[in-house]
Amino acid sequence: MAIGKVRTGTYGIIAEFSSPADLTAAAEAARDAGYTQMDAFSPFPIHNLHEAVGMKSTGLSSMSALVLIGGIIGGIGGFFMCWYANVISYPLNIGGKPFNSWPAWIPITFECAILLAAFAAVFGMLALNSLPMPYHPVFNVKRFDQASRDKFFLVIQARDPKFDLDTVWKFLEALHPREVVDVPW
Repeated sequence: MAIGKVRTGTYGIIAEFSSPADLTAAAEAARDAGYTQMDAFSPFPIHNLHEAVGMKSTGLSSMSALVLIGGIIGGIGGFFMCWYANVISYPLNIGGKPFNSWPAWIPITFECAILLAAFAAVFGMLALNSLPMPYHPVFNVKRFDQASRDKFFLVIQARDPKFDLDTVWKFLEALHPREVVDVPW
């Protein structure tokens, strides 16, 4: 499907709603109309809004896979570090113990696994959420500063395959918002 009319420098079209119920209903209507690239902004969490804008909750996410991989790499790295130090780099014969005395390395292996899993969790969360994001195009909308106080916004992005400037504008106006505004880059 070809992309419709998009004004150069347009991020999307944003509509302001007066209540959480209106925002959720508008997001569901947009999803039912076939729009897939949209986002909602609210001063507090709204039940079922993430499903209404098309976000799906899955059991195993990419975040849990990142933490698992970080933990495995940390555990292997911690074990290798102990093995290399005691077997290759500085072997000491203490009381007839073998150089490769792995039970003594379990705490170090565990701690390194936890450390790298925690680093993977923090940096993975930042990367997956595209943070830090000091600028976002919706900040160009004059009334958007109220989104953290008492206003509710739904934006349909211009990158949506079904986006056509006039069609989306009329669609959002049909949902009876307080205001519909073009979001410039």
